[in-house]
Amino acid sequence: MSSTRNAPQGPAARQAAMAEQVLADGSATAAELAARFGVSLMTIHRDLDELERQGIVRKFRGGVTAQPSGVFESNVQYRLKAMRAQKAAIAEHALGLVEPGMAIMLDDSTTALEMARRLRLGEVTPLTVVTNFLEALNLIADQRGIHLMALGGDYDPLHSSFLGVSCVEAVQSLRVDVCFASTSAVHGGYAYHQEQHIVSVKRAMLDSAARNVLLIDHTKLTRAALHRVAPLSRFDLLLVDDGAPPDALRDLDEHKVRYEVCVTRGGNDPAGTA
Repeated sequence: MSSTRNAPQGPAARQAAMAEQVLADGSATAAELAARFGVSLMTIHRDLDELERQGIVRKFRGGVTAQPSGVFESNVQYRLKAMRAQKAAIAEHALGLVEPGMAIMLDDSTTALEMARRLRLGEVTPLTVVTNFLEALNLIADQRGIHLMALGGDYDPLHSSFLGVSCVEAVQSLRVDVCFASTSAVHGGYAYHQEQHIVSVKRAMLDSAARNVLLIDHTKLTRAALHRVAPLSRFDLLLVDDGAPPDALRDLDEHKVRYEVCVTRGGNDPAGTA
């Protein structure tokens, strides 16, 4: 790796960029990272110790590898690359639920981001879009016919979104027609997410909407996550791609969950996250 003069300043920003670099390459040596970020080996080892403590990377002698954990999979760069065809199919289907004049809320999931990509085409206007996802804000900021409302809060570079108490309070002050959200896992009639500080924002979003739609790629029907977000009964509709196994759909039927299967075009990608 070559040295980067414009490397992120400050430990938190540097560590987030470092996590993205390890994600992209799969592994890296401490010497490579020191050259890439223009800091000492001692600083790199401190950064790697912190990333390992968070469960984001796994250290080995002389370097690190990507840690395939729920925490690591929260990295937005990982999520942007995972299950792209399935997310596109779900987003296309979800867009059919949006009508001109609506106010909709998008969470910081990359599945909802796929909806933002389609809203950028301007086929459903006028429209009010509320989101805490910086990627979505940047994508549709200049789109005519869309009234864009940014939810503030503490910026989290790992998720590229705004979170925290102030974000929750901003959500609670609004009322939208539909909230489109995703979570890390669905099991036993509940939606789950891996990280506690994300849960409070998602719950507030569900409470702020007249209708809620859960966007789930099929891998989330067979995985586990730590924190319960809400019962599936809180959602008016669950959208899942056509890779969902029959036993997972039967489980949804048994819990009386209303769902629709979205047809995917193209091949499968690696297992996805919210």
